[in-house]
Amino acid sequence: MKRTLIWSLAVALSLLQGCATTRLDAERELGVEAGANYATVNVFYATDRKSTQSEDVGKRFGGERGEVQYGTAKVSIPRNHKMGALEAPSVWKFQFRADPEKHVVLLDLETMDATAYFRSVATQIKRSTRKSAFVFVHGYNVTFEEAARRTAQISYDLGFDGAPVFYSWPSQGDVAKYTFDESNVEWSAAKLERFLVDFAEKSQADQIYLIGHSMGTRAMTQAYVSLLSSRPDLKKKFVEVILAAPDIDADVFKRDIAPAILAGEGKITLYASSEDVPLKASKAVHAGYSRAGDSVPDIVLVNGMESIDATGMGTDFLNHSYFAENRSIISDIFHIVHNRLRAQNRAGLEPVSKPNAAGIYWRFKR
Repeated sequence: MKRTLIWSLAVALSLLQGCATTRLDAERELGVEAGANYATVNVFYATDRKSTQSEDVGKRFGGERGEVQYGTAKVSIPRNHKMGALEAPSVWKFQFRADPEKHVVLLDLETMDATAYFRSVATQIKRSTRKSAFVFVHGYNVTFEEAARRTAQISYDLGFDGAPVFYSWPSQGDVAKYTFDESNVEWSAAKLERFLVDFAEKSQADQIYLIGHSMGTRAMTQAYVSLLSSRPDLKKKFVEVILAAPDIDADVFKRDIAPAILAGEGKITLYASSEDVPLKASKAVHAGYSRAGDSVPDIVLVNGMESIDATGMGTDFLNHSYFAENRSIISDIFHIVHNRLRAQNRAGLEPVSKPNAAGIYWRFKR
């Protein structure tokens, strides 16, 4: 409880003041490794990307399919880090190499066998306040390196003291290879299910949060629904499914996916936006069928699920990664993960109802 309260204060102050001193104190409480001008965050990974055997850690895992491998990644967070930012070199600032004192950088990888991996995860979880973990599944057009950096940034900005984990499927990391990614995310679903079963059984976590983004939500939801059917004894371990800009057919989601998760006593928070450019493109590719993360023509509503309209919360011209880049949304997820608050009790949200709608949804206060 002490760690959570300290980081809650740190998040609040950093939102208001950008207070570096409070953040440093909170890091020490959380046990985040620190360098002179940057913190080092350790995140756990599992991936079914084939190893390239490259000595460059950023290129260690490519876009080919492989067997599941495990390990940890060390990622730097600069002292001047801004909440929601994924700092990287900019040619406009004459920066041509990644610098851990200025950028979020994948520094090192350590591979592990399954036994050592789950032992290490369990050790981290035992030290946490709530014996918790989150498993992040990235979306389309994301490399392994980008997934590691994003997971560390999310963990750091949330002040997460449990085990931050990401599952990296073989996305090509190429905007032109959408159909390749569609095939690979489908291929990865069964392997992801096996990983989630192992994680629930061996990590000793009491609370597991599943966080999926974009196309990655397809594998995550498919794996989780299958797990609920094959291993219902594990459902109490999974306390929340957070879906950010899900690139899933909206009708299929409403008919098959959400009801199955809710029937398994799971909770779902869905973030959607009417300004999400990649989801508009996905809708066009899929014969005009709406995506679950697109709030046009209407946001997806399912009884028992909390739908949150994030329109206007985007941070770039794509408006697709807002869940990890917008301070208000990070704060909202913070209250889900740390305090298990439902939407009606989270101060940044307000309810919205429409005539003849199936229920209310939520949007961020302006």
